[in-house]
Amino acid sequence: MKFVLSTSFSKVEDLTTLAPVADEYGWHAMSFSDHVVHPEQITTPYPYTVDGNRRWEAFTDWPDPWVVIGALSGITQRLRFTNNIFVLPMRNPYLVAKAISTAAVVTNNRITPAFGVGWSEDEFALMQQDFRTRGKRTDEMLEIMRLLWTGEMVSYQGAHYQFDPMEMNPAPSAPVPIWIGGISEPAMRRAARLGDGWVSDLQSSEEIVRCIGKIQQWRREYQREQTPFEVMATPSDAWEVEGYQRLADQGVTHILTLPWALYHGETQDTALKIDAIKRFADEVISRF
Repeated sequence: MKFVLSTSFSKVEDLTTLAPVADEYGWHAMSFSDHVVHPEQITTPYPYTVDGNRRWEAFTDWPDPWVVIGALSGITQRLRFTNNIFVLPMRNPYLVAKAISTAAVVTNNRITPAFGVGWSEDEFALMQQDFRTRGKRTDEMLEIMRLLWTGEMVSYQGAHYQFDPMEMNPAPSAPVPIWIGGISEPAMRRAARLGDGWVSDLQSSEEIVRCIGKIQQWRREYQREQTPFEVMATPSDAWEVEGYQRLADQGVTHILTLPWALYHGETQDTALKIDAIKRFADEVISRF
């Protein structure tokens, strides 16, 4: 089992302090959430709460993940970087491919981008991207990015994107693994069909295991059961070694967590966050 430090709701100025500590204390990766703006009022209910309200308040920091990853890679040695989640179809596929390929190069391949289709129609409208076709466009975008990351002359003819032969460099020196996030059936099928891994939402251990079972069944249908596959989960009912081990036995490879929430609650105190990163490493990570 590997452990990923969530940076959700953290101040950007704290990240350069927290990343080297996580790197030193054996955390596998650091993860970043994604919003471009925070509309005061939303027209699309937030799908992961009962009442449809968002889990965060206005004026929460949502830094651009690829800018932050580039900066943090220069002050860390082993720490990897991922997302929970980057909203792919809200963007132009060529700009995303360029940002990620550049990040792969400057981090020495220490990135695992994790994509979802998004839920906020308001943000899609601001970014001038079609909300209704976001799933089908995501499928094409994944194919396009993998082509462009070869660094070779490539072309593509899809329903939503087409281009004649062209190349994009710098190209990653190793394949970029792609995780797919989401707990809807289309999202999990996409992970099974096109992904190298799946990212859960905040779920119970029972729900996570049930989702893994569905994904593995679909992977067999797509004849992909022999290819490596990772799962980053955020369990709502497991926060100790035994609970994490039970999940590992069921196919979870990574745990995404906010360690200070376990020890100090919802704090913005940097010293308490550092303490929690170290304590969790000593009490949990060291046991794996």
